[in-house]
Amino acid sequence: MSRLLGLYVDHQITSPSAMALRSAKIKPIANDLARNGILLVATCLRVEAYGEEPALRNIDSTIFSDCSYERIEGTPAIAQRVAEIASGAHSQILGESYISDQLAKSIERLDPNLPIFRIVRLAVDIGRASRKRQQFIASFNYDQIVREIIADRFQDDVSPDRLYMVGAGMLGRELIKSGIGERFRSTTIVTRNPKNLRKRLRPWTDIEVSLIRPAEMGSVSEPQSIVVIATTDVNNEYQNVLQNAIMRLQPRAVVDLSSIPVLSDTAVMKLNYVTMYDDEFLQFIAENNKKLAPKLPAVRSDIEATLLTAQIATA
Repeated sequence: MSRLLGLYVDHQITSPSAMALRSAKIKPIANDLARNGILLVATCLRVEAYGEEPALRNIDSTIFSDCSYERIEGTPAIAQRVAEIASGAHSQILGESYISDQLAKSIERLDPNLPIFRIVRLAVDIGRASRKRQQFIASFNYDQIVREIIADRFQDDVSPDRLYMVGAGMLGRELIKSGIGERFRSTTIVTRNPKNLRKRLRPWTDIEVSLIRPAEMGSVSEPQSIVVIATTDVNNEYQNVLQNAIMRLQPRAVVDLSSIPVLSDTAVMKLNYVTMYDDEFLQFIAENNKKLAPKLPAVRSDIEATLLTAQIATA
């Protein structure tokens, strides 16, 4: 087996906004890389590639040619980093839970017989377990931050009307399952493909949601409603459709969790609009990280010890 290699750039090396743009540009080639035995981890805050050295030899000239990046070599170093990522130790929101699911989904593209597949899968399991063992769990995860923003917007006696969730991907579904719509009269998922989504939501026997297409939103204004945008798959056409619908709706607030904010500057001026880059959102992240940062050394040590034991057990 050739030596394993990892190349990565993340939000700790460059800005989160620059990282989001890079990730969106790279994501479409994930399947092509997987066919060549390369694992691509492309989230809003990182672009990382792992595989055998011959396969990665020219990757820096295609993915990382115009930026500074880090290089790690060998199974122990790669397993340690991936496990730490899965634990939330390298997330912008320390201890957040979504990253391990994103890693697991990235692995699915690979041939399970590849060494990098087995190593990364083991690392993800170890990172998840360490997060629980060390109680490295975000007090302000994405769902809790959205709850806090909603509570702030409804401090008066007016009851919330409807929660609109734009996007039916992993983040959108997890937010709804977390119960953020409990205060609202109803919850509506805005999706371009209601038929496919209905099939995916069949297991949701205890959660009531309605589905509409983007153009159907905003038939009347709803000043006591909230829109949460939780999708990254937005082209120019879809952006215009969403923006026009939201402008017609005139909700009390729009919380945009997209790594690349959806609404234009013109629309933002007319709406109560919060993105992940605004001070209100960042203050919650700072409060969370202040509490969890002291636990980072214990998490890393726990992962290192567990990996060592796993290597001995599987040697």
